[in-house]
Formats: sequence, C-alpha cells, structure tokens
Amino acid sequence: MVDAPTAEKLEESFQKLQAATNCKSLLKKYLTKDVFDAIKGRKTAMGATLNDVIQSGVANLDSGVGVYAPDAESYTLFAELFNPIIEDYHAGFKPTDKHPAKDWGDVDVFPDLDPENAYIISTRVRCGRSLQGYPFNPCLTEGQYSEMEQKVSSTLSSLTGELKGTYYPLTGMSKDVQQKLIDDHFLFKEGDRFLQAANACRYWPTGRGIYHNDNKTFLVWCNEEDHLRIISMQMGGNLGEVYRRLVSAVNAIESKVPFSHDDRLGFLTFCPTNLGTTVRASVHIKLPKLAKELSKLEEIAGRFNLQVRGTSGEHSESIGGVYDISNKRRMGLTEFQAVKEMSDGIREMIKMEKESP
Repeated sequence: MVDAPTAEKLEESFQKLQAATNCKSLLKKYLTKDVFDAIKGRKTAMGATLNDVIQSGVANLDSGVGVYAPDAESYTLFAELFNPIIEDYHAGFKPTDKHPAKDWGDVDVFPDLDPENAYIISTRVRCGRSLQGYPFNPCLTEGQYSEMEQKVSSTLSSLTGELKGTYYPLTGMSKDVQQKLIDDHFLFKEGDRFLQAANACRYWPTGRGIYHNDNKTFLVWCNEEDHLRIISMQMGGNLGEVYRRLVSAVNAIESKVPFSHDDRLGFLTFCPTNLGTTVRASVHIKLPKLAKELSKLEEIAGRFNLQVRGTSGEHSESIGGVYDISNKRRMGLTEFQAVKEMSDGIREMIKMEKESP
C-alpha cells in the first residue's frame, strides 16, 4: 500500500485531471474513476507508485500521452492504465496480443535506397534498451546511475572493428570536448519539462555519457531518457550498411549486459510509446515536388505506416522540401519488418518524386 502523503497527492492529481476539460492526453482519456480506484494503492517491488506513472502528465496537461513507467513491473502492475494507452498509441495492440520474438532478419537484404545520391541526405536507425534488474529514471539512485555507467562504458570500450571508439562521461567534461560533441550534434541536454516532471533528470549529470566510434557513424547515449539509446547513422541512403552496424552493435552489447524484456510487450523502456522493437529507422530526404503535393506524400506515408515530419524533430515544419521520414510502428512486428516498412515506403516516395512533372 502507498503511504498517506502519496495517497493524498494521487487524489489531488486525479481531481486536477478531471477538472482539466481541455486536456487531450491519453492519461486523461483512460484514467477513469474505476481505473483510478483499482490501482491507486499499488506499489511495485522497487517502490514505484501510480504517482510516479502519472506525475508528468498531471504537471503538463498539454501532454500527448502523459505517462511513463518508473520500472519494468509497472507495465503489468498498472496494466489497467497502460494497456489501453498502449492499444491506442500502437494502432490496436490489444491486451491479448503478443509482440513477436526479436528477429533482425537477413541483414544483407536492405539496399542503398538512393545510389544516385540525389534525394537522401542521411540515414539513421536507432533503438532503446534498458538494463535488466534496474528501475527506470524516476526510481534510480545516484549509486545505480554510476554503477550502470560503469557497466555500459566498460562494455562499449571492449567493442572492436568499426564500432571501436571513445566513451565521454558528462561528469567533468571539458569545454573542448563539450563543444566538439555539440558541433557533431551528439551531445544531449538535460531533459525537457515532460522528463523533468517525470523525475527523469535527478542527479544530473551523474551516470550520463556519450560513446561514438571513430568514424562517427555509431553512437550510444547512456542514461538520457532511457538507459541506452543505440544509434547507427551515416550520410547518404545506404540503409544496408546502417542496419548491419546497428544489429552487430546491439548483439555485442547484449552479450555482456542483459536487457529488460517482456514476453508480451517486447523490449521495455521508460516511455510506453517506445516498446516492442523500440526501433526507429529514418531518413532525411529532399522531396521538393512531393512537398507541393502533400496529399500524395501523406497517402504513401499512410500506406507504409510512416511518420513524416520536419528535420528539427517532432511538430516541426519541412524546410525546403526536406523531411524526416520514419517507421511509425514499433509493436506487433519484428525489427526487420519495422525497417522494411520504412525502406519500401522511401523507395516508393523516390519513385513518385521522379515521376512528378
């Protein structure tokens, strides 16, 4: 059971959500009185309560989702809230559905999507991972942050071949190194107001760091929003090279540090929008003709389950017909299928761009 101050805080939070008539978050939509009464007294083995789950969405009524999982167990202990949110966000992934087993498929299948180098500026594939046995950000102690960083940095330092590189801890980082990482667009900042309110930025910068290989085509963020963000990227459209590099890196890391995984939900991370494969495969691509016929672009995106946005991140506009286009689906399909949707959709878009008058 939760203690009296937490119970009181939860009642206040629920009343605030009920009163917020303009709030359109999935938290507000699915935290009904019945659900709230059923789960408000529960506490995970690591000490997480419903308050840890909903505090960001209560503080930020303009949230789209409004919930985070403070630890792996929260997804099952607070399932009455998480399940409908997951189903809503992940296009009908029902409580009875089961995410397929990990399957990277044939890593040699994906081609260079733009051999002429005429359309695709850059290609990137990333995934999120959590270390087994540790809670997520809001419940981590300062000691656990440091312990995880130690495990991660020693694992990354043992990588060889094209993955070989350097780990840069944020703690005690010199101004020169900081500037170099900013120039390369590698450095991450302390979390935004949504993460701050979720208690995801405590003990900053302890336990946070960045690893990149010598070629700057492979990057790992340690303890930003997730325990690990593993990223493979390069200029141009050679998806095959980018995908192979990511798969070999994830396999190498996983052989030394086990990841948090659930038979039904797949790989578990802090945010319920990023479960299952957790894979986001994207390109920055110039489509000046299709930019003038947005309905065509959106039709292709819809057909292949792709998300189209400007290159400055979510909610940004396209500049000069350049878009960031990625797979939308992360759950209910394999890693290979998720990347293939992006690959097939981009090939179709390039074909349409070429055919446009």
